[in-house]
Amino acid sequence: MAKIVHLVGTGTIGEPLIGLFTDFREKLGIDEVTFHKRTALPADRAKINHLMARGAKLAADPDVRESFENLGHKVSFDTADALDRASVVIDCTPAGNENKEQIYKHLSGPKGYIAQGSEFGFGKPYARGINDETLVPGEDRYIQVVSCNTHNITTLIKTLCDEGEAGYSLERGTFVCMRRANDISQDGGFVPAPSVGKHDDDLFGTHHAHDAHHVFETLGLDLNLFSSAVKLNTQYMHSIWFSLQVNRDIAVDEVKRRLRENPRVSMTDKRSSNLIFSFGRDHGYYGRILSQTVVVAPTLTVRKNREIYGFCFTPQDGNSLVSSIAAALWLIDPDPTSVAERLAPIRRFVFREI
Repeated sequence: MAKIVHLVGTGTIGEPLIGLFTDFREKLGIDEVTFHKRTALPADRAKINHLMARGAKLAADPDVRESFENLGHKVSFDTADALDRASVVIDCTPAGNENKEQIYKHLSGPKGYIAQGSEFGFGKPYARGINDETLVPGEDRYIQVVSCNTHNITTLIKTLCDEGEAGYSLERGTFVCMRRANDISQDGGFVPAPSVGKHDDDLFGTHHAHDAHHVFETLGLDLNLFSSAVKLNTQYMHSIWFSLQVNRDIAVDEVKRRLRENPRVSMTDKRSSNLIFSFGRDHGYYGRILSQTVVVAPTLTVRKNREIYGFCFTPQDGNSLVSSIAAALWLIDPDPTSVAERLAPIRRFVFREI
């Protein structure tokens, strides 16, 4: 059978995912890439034309098909047909849970469905390199790729606290997520000054620690995590201050060594987000760094032998993009070796040093 990936939405996650799947289609082992857009907008004409020129095929609802054609777009499929013929559906909208109940549960064609970080409860929470082994073929047909900051937090914890057969050394993890105001592709949502978030979860603080806890819960772990959030008046990158209290002595040299040995972690001496962002613009995939986290080496320190502190930057949606691709490849063929081999072409955008 043809291996077809269908993406729903063309926003900050959907658009680059469509691009990645089309640009690396053959190397990823994908036969066809289709995508759904809800509304035909003249302002989006250039974007849609470019995605289609790269090989993606447009699907639209019957009642708006003519609107897309009037803009010069070729509509290859009605929405229902595109969904039914897909091997995997990746929902990149904020309506993943709603679509699951109203549409996806009633389909028989696709092998599985993937939603993004905001859609808690959609399916098993997943971050590439953290809980891959918990995915069960034939059982995990619904997967929630967690948010970019949750990828960052879980990567820090696994890299610095996983002691193998001895379990995790983490006693408490605390994180302050300093979020960008909005994406550079967005006009709305910018803030004129730092705006602090509420602690709306008595146990975890914000959803970042809550979601990270649930990722590790799939591994049978009950980690003590707490996060706070503040939105900053910048469009560059999210950044995180972290504190990891562990149950054994650890030196800062070991902290740095562990981070450098993780192929999904970028290390940097740069302490300004604009320098990291500009590196991604110049060397990343369409401006995106696909690493899980960018750790600022000069900020790493250990207090009283058991308290690890530091700052890191979150590569925006880059880490979520990799996990979305990995989850889609796994749903098509759950052999982990095959997934790793098919992901090889995009590894050049996962930087060890920035």
